[in-house]
Formats: sequence, C-alpha cells, structure tokens
Amino acid sequence: MRIVEQQKIPYTEYEFEWSEDHLSADSVAGKLGIEDGKIFKTLVTIGNKTGPVVAVIPGNKELDLKKLASASGNKKVEMLHLKDLEETTGYIRGGCSPIGMKKLFPTYLAEEANDYDTIIISAGKRGMQIELPSASILQVTNGKMVSLTM
Repeated sequence: MRIVEQQKIPYTEYEFEWSEDHLSADSVAGKLGIEDGKIFKTLVTIGNKTGPVVAVIPGNKELDLKKLASASGNKKVEMLHLKDLEETTGYIRGGCSPIGMKKLFPTYLAEEANDYDTIIISAGKRGMQIELPSASILQVTNGKMVSLTM
C-alpha cells in the first residue's frame, strides 16, 4: 500500500479475518461479499530463460503455463516452490502481492481485468486486499495485460 500511496494512486482497502485453511481467492471473495472473478491472485513462476515471472489472474480461473511462457519469452515456466516464495518475493502464501516484491519481476495481468473498472489484489499481507484500477497495477509493476487463463 505504501508504494501505491507514494505514486498517489487511489485505492480501497479491505481487511478480513483469515485462517491458514481459507487463503484462496474464493474464500476471500466470500468474506468480502464480492464476486470471485474480481479478486485476482498472484502466482509466481520460474521461466527457463527469465527466472521469476509473476502472473496475476482471476481467483476463479487457472493459470495456463504455456500462455505465460509464450508471453514472457520462455520456452516453459513452472510454479515457484512454496518454500522459495518468501525468499524470492518477500511475501508469504496468502499475502503475495504483485506490487512491492523484492525485485521488479516481469509481471503479466490476465486480460479478464478488462471486465472490471477496478480489481482486487493482495495488499501484501494476509487478511488485507486493495482494490484499484488494473492500469495502476500495470503502471506500478511495469506489467503487461495478456491472455493467461485456461
């Protein structure tokens, strides 16, 4: 949220009770009373050429690794092992945001974000989400909007 505030990007903050068993986007959507397609999850992958690659997709969809590999200039990408998430990004499972990672990794936002004026992403800690325009996410991450889901 600090990065978003520094860039003077307006956002709405949501805070909710979380538990280890209910960190999924559909669980968060239920707690916030929001359709799960508007809540986007951040997935971190490793590309065979680029290293870490970030995908931000609707919580009710699945990532198509082949589409992400193609968009990111890799021959293949695979999910980052959960044990490596905090060391790589600075975030833990359930609190991983595309904004504010340790480094600015190549970031790709699913084109479904065009279906909404604003989308909701993790604010960087469990139990917190922020809602902002997808263009703002692309601006802060130097990201690209592409087809990423199955």
